[in-house]
Amino acid sequence: MQIRRPLRRPTQPQPSQDRRSHRSRRSRRTGGTLLAAAALLVSACSSGASTTTASPAADVALAALPRSTPSTLAPYYGQKLRWHTCGVPGFECATMKAPLDYAKPTAGDIRLAVARKKATAKGKPLGSLMVNPGGPGGSAVGYLQQYAGIGYPAVVRARYDMVAMDPRGVARSEPVECLGGRSMDTFTQTDTTPDNRHETTELVAEYKKFAEGCGAHSPDVLRHVSTVEAARDMDILRAALGDRKLTYVGASYGTFLGATYAGLFPDRVGRVVLDGAMDPSLPARRMNLDQTAGFETAFQSFAKDCVRQTDCPLGAKGTTPAKVGTNLKAFFKKLDAHPVPTGDADGRKLGEALATTGVIAAMYDEAAWPQLREALTSAMKENDGAGLLVLSDSYYERDADGRYSNLMFANAAVNCLDLPAAFSTTDQVEQALPAFEKASPVFGKGLAWASLNCAYWPVRATGEPHRIEAKGAAPIVVVGTTRDPATPYPWAQSLAHQLSSARLLTYVGDGHTAYGRGSTCIDSAINTYLLRGTPPARGKRCL
Repeated sequence: MQIRRPLRRPTQPQPSQDRRSHRSRRSRRTGGTLLAAAALLVSACSSGASTTTASPAADVALAALPRSTPSTLAPYYGQKLRWHTCGVPGFECATMKAPLDYAKPTAGDIRLAVARKKATAKGKPLGSLMVNPGGPGGSAVGYLQQYAGIGYPAVVRARYDMVAMDPRGVARSEPVECLGGRSMDTFTQTDTTPDNRHETTELVAEYKKFAEGCGAHSPDVLRHVSTVEAARDMDILRAALGDRKLTYVGASYGTFLGATYAGLFPDRVGRVVLDGAMDPSLPARRMNLDQTAGFETAFQSFAKDCVRQTDCPLGAKGTTPAKVGTNLKAFFKKLDAHPVPTGDADGRKLGEALATTGVIAAMYDEAAWPQLREALTSAMKENDGAGLLVLSDSYYERDADGRYSNLMFANAAVNCLDLPAAFSTTDQVEQALPAFEKASPVFGKGLAWASLNCAYWPVRATGEPHRIEAKGAAPIVVVGTTRDPATPYPWAQSLAHQLSSARLLTYVGDGHTAYGRGSTCIDSAINTYLLRGTPPARGKRCL
């Protein structure tokens, strides 16, 4: 299983129709997943002390770029976007050019897909509101067309032109490609809890095959998909849209992208919301270990809820979360030896790897817990793995025809470029296993091994852990959810502390990210900020 950084996307697993509430309908559009190339990538924290506090912040701070635009970039900043209809009623699309290599801006372009939906209110809009759902690798254009442009609060859509750009290497923007569908099927089914040297060798071989495929199919783009480069693209888009400052809502990895923009261009920060925040000061291994703990926190919440339901296959009322976890691990071990049928047209069976991914996918949104209970019941009691396979396929964005989106490819490409690998050898993973298994008895081993894949990446990392201060920026709202599985709450606290003008808005609850997921308190605070420029009061918490 390959883990990726948190991602808000409209393909969140859906609960059964007869159990879906109004909140569920909204939540399923905004779930996410993170982790991937660098390793599991982020874990959350338990409600007590954070594992994040054990890792000191990076000493270096991201330096702002000069305020004046270099003459070599003037043609990009001066370009006019040509808007046209693009198949989705009410939306327009365009293609924007940016330099492939900002160090050599005259050496060639990269073409980036942009979409917008004009403000619905009469009169002059407040400007453009750029959105990004995370990933890295999530299609911002798809997110805009499928959710943000029609599902964001009407009062916000009335006053802003809603805009999105697929980051370089993602979806419609010269996407990174690595493996075909059949090869990806093999990759996603590879055992990430190896029990012996032979299984370890098989896992390493798959990581190498994945990396080699990316290097062979996308050699040029692969070197230029960093978050810094994507943030610089955002500034070109801001200028092309005619906005003096950037107004932006980024979720999950989109918070790293937005914070990076603020660090590079603090004087161009308008109203910026960073929901489900990442901590840029942490190295990959620390992030992966934190996120491992985060998924354990989410699983503990699921376990407590599960045993209160009549259809929980992991324990009856009164069963402790630890026992629920033991029961799930026993089920995974059984699948490792004897995968169960799924009815899949391509003959895939549900083994430990796909089942674990399916469970993790449901941890992003508590609205998916009923579906997870149903899927686990079918697999454990009826020998039918179809439900967990559906959840796993949603995580990997695999369609019914066996095609994968480029989400996982772009995710690995960005992660492996942004930070040095969490582990460079199998021995290092072995040494770290006790810490990961302590962080999550249920998921720790698999997530530790999932952190190895950047070790074989064909391109050397260009980024390092760093703080982002964005001195001089207008107020920035950082949003953290206390039991977020993918972006642990201490990350939001850390980012808010780093940013010189940040206001931390806290949602006390479950799930990944907070805006648009059913909390009137959160939505009201963010809407007020976007519409009036008034940030939430310091220390504001929403239940």
